[in-house]
Amino acid sequence: MKKIKVMTVFGTRPEAIKMAPIIYSLQQRPDRFETIVTVTGQHKEMLAQVMAAFNLSADYNLQVMQQNQTLSDITASVLQKLEKLLQQVKPDIVLVHGDTTTTFAASLATYYEKIPLAHVEAGLRTWNKYSPFPEEMNRQLTDVLSDLYFAPTKKSRENLLSQNVSAEKIFITGNTAIDALKQTVSQEYHHQTLTQITPGQKLILLTMHRRENLGKPMKDVFAAINQVMQQDSQVEVIYPVHLNPKVQSVAREAFSNNSRVHLVDPLDVVDFHNLCARSYFIMTDSGGVQEEAPALGKPVLVLRDTTERPEGVSAGTLKLVGTKKSSVIAAMQELLTENSTTYQAMAKAVNPYGDGHAAERIIAAIEYYFKQRQQKPVDWIG
Repeated sequence: MKKIKVMTVFGTRPEAIKMAPIIYSLQQRPDRFETIVTVTGQHKEMLAQVMAAFNLSADYNLQVMQQNQTLSDITASVLQKLEKLLQQVKPDIVLVHGDTTTTFAASLATYYEKIPLAHVEAGLRTWNKYSPFPEEMNRQLTDVLSDLYFAPTKKSRENLLSQNVSAEKIFITGNTAIDALKQTVSQEYHHQTLTQITPGQKLILLTMHRRENLGKPMKDVFAAINQVMQQDSQVEVIYPVHLNPKVQSVAREAFSNNSRVHLVDPLDVVDFHNLCARSYFIMTDSGGVQEEAPALGKPVLVLRDTTERPEGVSAGTLKLVGTKKSSVIAAMQELLTENSTTYQAMAKAVNPYGDGHAAERIIAAIEYYFKQRQQKPVDWIG
């Protein structure tokens, strides 16, 4: 049986976290797959952290990162460099993940070379081209170019069907983020920052970095957090601050006089997942955290007006609060109230994003596509 040559292409921390279980599963089947790992280096430092945490190594690194790079810079560089690599390696199929600029540019390069393209985490939608920006159009355009669609949920499958994607090409797999948690969360975990948290305090894990939240939205959220903490002395916050200088500047200015907000460098995936597991609740504008936290029983306040992950809102694990100061304050206070019924309901809600076997389903779908499996794999139904 001829081996299937599978190239995975990714460039950012979130992509690497969610691609790692797939790469691991491919590498465990060397008799059936030749696995080629290609990174673009869109986020150089943060990508390296994840690669080390999952013991991954790249076969090829496009090294596209440069100072003050624009979206156009990334797109053009990935297109030019990946074109040559695809012509050299000639993979049977290329796997991309999610919604980054790497994802879209790699998809376009793959299409130009007439190589089959598979989209991991396909079908997510807000239907607002500027929210989140540029992610919403990155994923929509990637789905237009794809040949195989690994939809994490029934809702994402419905989104694809509404855009006339053939049902035969769609596989509901669950999200590989849940697979990754099985490799990272440990009861024996320790982090230095945790020693600075007073025992018995309610720990909030904060992440905020999206382009559309830079400026006033971010300042308003930080002001809300400070106000709540002034009124509740039992709250402490850990905030891994994104490397973007604009985020760094606003964060340090907002929290310079608040000793209970612990600003730390971006965390590797093991640290981040374990701090999620030890938090009281999470505040984020990230997409991936919205999937990971419910698997850990942690309520999530989403610091955005829209989400491409409505399943979590429907299930009750996520609450969209936006960035308006009064709304953020109200949402935080509701969860911090003694014996909060809202907190209990969110913490106990069923995780709608996966069962930890998404990578296995993706591998099976690839085998089916290349006629090495007779029956189409059964969809994950949640």
